[in-house]
Amino acid sequence: MRTLTSSLIPQIKNSCMALLGLAEAQQPAALNERTEDIRHLMLSELGEYGEKKFPAVVRRVRYAPDVQGLWYARSDVMAILANTHGETVAREKIADISGRFNGLLPKGLLGKNGPRTR
Repeated sequence: MRTLTSSLIPQIKNSCMALLGLAEAQQPAALNERTEDIRHLMLSELGEYGEKKFPAVVRRVRYAPDVQGLWYARSDVMAILANTHGETVAREKIADISGRFNGLLPKGLLGKNGPRTR
């Protein structure tokens, strides 16, 4: 019975994740690692200038509770990057950040074609 249950749980989880529109079910450790990588990249792009001039946005990124919170913080990060580096560079940086969300969010959040990458 234990073998049946342990092999059935991942299948049920993957089915539920598919219904929610996620590409694949992420293991909690892998999801956390990818989320933290995105968080670190966003904070790195904001840099010291963002820390000094836009502390509320930096806090929003730093303390976002999950990957969805980071997804929604992208627009604020884009505004700061555009102010700092210009819109063209900011769009390139946000495209890189957005591409890292692939497979982490429900399809409804990603729009028709998913995150844009370069």
